[in-house]
Amino acid sequence: MSDEDVARSWDENAELWARHVRAGYDLYRNLYNNPALLEFVGDLAGQAVLDAGCGEGYNTRLLARRGARMTAIDLSPKMIELACAEEAREPLGIRYHVASASDLSPFADETFDAVVSTMALMDCADYEGAVREFHRVLRPSGLLAFNVCHPCFTYFIRDWDYDERGEVIGIRLGPYFQEGSYVERWKFGAAPDRDQVEPFTIIYFHRTLADFVNPLCATGFRIEAIAEPRPTEEACERDAGLKKHRVVPQTLCVKARK
Repeated sequence: MSDEDVARSWDENAELWARHVRAGYDLYRNLYNNPALLEFVGDLAGQAVLDAGCGEGYNTRLLARRGARMTAIDLSPKMIELACAEEAREPLGIRYHVASASDLSPFADETFDAVVSTMALMDCADYEGAVREFHRVLRPSGLLAFNVCHPCFTYFIRDWDYDERGEVIGIRLGPYFQEGSYVERWKFGAAPDRDQVEPFTIIYFHRTLADFVNPLCATGFRIEAIAEPRPTEEACERDAGLKKHRVVPQTLCVKARK
C-alpha cells in the first residue's frame, strides 16, 4: 500500500466523512481524543502551526479558532476541497495544501513553530520520512505533537474480556509484531443513518511502539512527554462505549521538541 492508495481511499470516504464529522457523530473525537490532545499540547495561540493529515479540516478550524495561525495538508484532494469550501464559508485564515506528510516540499526549512497531527500518522505509508520532514520544517525548539491509535492495544484485537457483571477487564490481542498495511471498514456508531450508508474503508499501517518512538530520537527530536489518555466519567456517561477505554487506552499521545 502507498500514499496513492491511502489518498484514493479517503477521497472515496470524503463526502460521508465530512457530513458525519460535522454533524458531531465522531464521539471518540469530540469526547475523548480531542479534549485529551488539546490539554496535552497546550496553548498554540499566535504560533505558525502545520496540521499534518487534516482531513476535511475539523481540527484545523478548532485550532485556528483558538488563535493558532494554521496551515494544513492532506493526501486526499477531495478532503482538501471540502476543507477549502468551509474556509470560504467561514474564513479563518487557514491555508490548505494537497501533500503527503513524508513530502513537505511546498514548505521551506524552519517554517513552523509547531506541527500537530491528530489520528492520522497511523495512515502514513512512510512514517520515518514524515518525521524527517517535520524536523526540517520546524524552527529550532519547535513542537511536534501527535496522537495515533495506540500501537500496543488497538490492532488485531481478538476480543474484549469481561467479568461476571459484564464489565470490561481487558482485551485479548493478536500478533503485535505483525507489521504492515491493513484495511478496516467501519461506521460512526452515533450516526442515525448508519444502517443506510456504506462503511468507511480505512487503510492503516501497523507499527510497534518502538517504530513510532525510535525515528523521533534518530532524527534529533527530544521526547518531552507521552500520554495514554482515559476518557472522563462524564464522557463515558455520554457514550457508554468509551467505558472500555478507562481500562485499556485507545490512543497514544506524543510530544517532542526539535
